[in-house]
Amino acid sequence: MSATENDLAQLVRRAAARDPAAFRALYVATSAKLYGVILRILKRRDLSDEVLQEVYVRIWQRAGEFDGARASPITWMVAIARNRAIDEIRRRPIVETAAPIEDAGDIRDPAALALDGLEQQEGARRLADCLAGLETDRREMVRLAYVEGWSREALSQRFEAPVATVKTWLHRSLRQLKDCLER
Repeated sequence: MSATENDLAQLVRRAAARDPAAFRALYVATSAKLYGVILRILKRRDLSDEVLQEVYVRIWQRAGEFDGARASPITWMVAIARNRAIDEIRRRPIVETAAPIEDAGDIRDPAALALDGLEQQEGARRLADCLAGLETDRREMVRLAYVEGWSREALSQRFEAPVATVKTWLHRSLRQLKDCLER
């Protein structure tokens, strides 16, 4: 289901009036996106599943606080999901479970990990340099879309351009970044 911003706003208003069918439809329309935001932060499916459930409880409880003049419905819900995931990290640091002693021979050499870190830093530096080559508004659009998870519709409003134009700008910006990174 591809819901428009107006559809989502209507569903939030109906959820605020405690309409379970509207809340169910809101969940179907937005849960994949919110789960992606949470999983990107927590990096663990078990915790992400738990946090997603808590996020929808908060959305149900706070639906009456939604103000369409301040943010789009998906932006409001993403902020709730992002903040809840960050709270989870602060509350319970993500700890990887230790491997059994039998697997000690498979443990990576710390020098190799350091080399991986340097390569990642170099990649991040190259990406930052390539991002700097984009026009300021295009760089901001890429950041909002791919780091913050903004929808094309939200970007359309933010940059006062049609959705199709936003898609074209994003496509061109990504192609420019790809070309820059391949050099």
